[in-house]
Amino acid sequence: MSDPDLTRFSINQMTVKQLSMPELVAACGDLGVTNVGLWREPVRTYGVERAAKLVRDAGLTVTTLCRGGFLTALDPVERAAALADNRRAVDEAAALGTGVLVLVSGGLPAGSKDLHGARERIADALSVLGPYAEDHGVKLAIEPLHPMYAADRCVVSTLTQALDLAERFPAHQVGVTVDTYHIWWDDRAPAQIARAGAAGRIHTFQLADWTTPLPEGVLNGRGQIGDGAIDMREWLGHVTKAGYTGAIEVELFNDALWARDGREVLAETAARFVAHTAD
Repeated sequence: MSDPDLTRFSINQMTVKQLSMPELVAACGDLGVTNVGLWREPVRTYGVERAAKLVRDAGLTVTTLCRGGFLTALDPVERAAALADNRRAVDEAAALGTGVLVLVSGGLPAGSKDLHGARERIADALSVLGPYAEDHGVKLAIEPLHPMYAADRCVVSTLTQALDLAERFPAHQVGVTVDTYHIWWDDRAPAQIARAGAAGRIHTFQLADWTTPLPEGVLNGRGQIGDGAIDMREWLGHVTKAGYTGAIEVELFNDALWARDGREVLAETAARFVAHTAD
């Protein structure tokens, strides 16, 4: 990789979760990576304030924090707990210096088949969390997940559904995450990206490839860029046309990548990013 343009590249922490916080920061410095997307669990294990100082001292920009959400519970006690946890997530995002908290909305409660009701409960929660996030300088980014996750993880499956929720609130409070892995199959997605861009609601853009066969359990099936069926330049073109100029995160859940040396995976991911997004 000769003089790569990594200006917009952001490595999502989950892609190289085998690296500790200090190891991740050091590897980014060695490779010239200046953006990182963080996850709550490893950050909280390391310590939120320690993590904030670590990335700040290294000159890293935290592009997003993952994740808030899981807002579909029926039980009032569970709903209150979810709201409290999401407020903590907003606090953590603000402490880390990122303006974007990614939301995975949550699946159907046990025994429920009511998708509409679940989505309305998400809206109810956003009416509380949106103003709280605004007060802390953080925007909420609803991430639609592939329909195969609708039952247990995310009842928001398309950008259309995500925007229908987001548009109930100001764009500086609630927008969307555009993730190639989850939307590449949807022929309505390009128009929805334009819709989101026109309203200033593309709060983050993420890349991962679709490879088959999917692994057992499905969740850890995100392919390395270039290994699958998704045309990354096409989707970058859609968000660019829609006015998005921010960082581009690569977020991979992949057991084979996690079994390798994390620094090697980071270098490979940066190289793939350049190869599949450069003009």
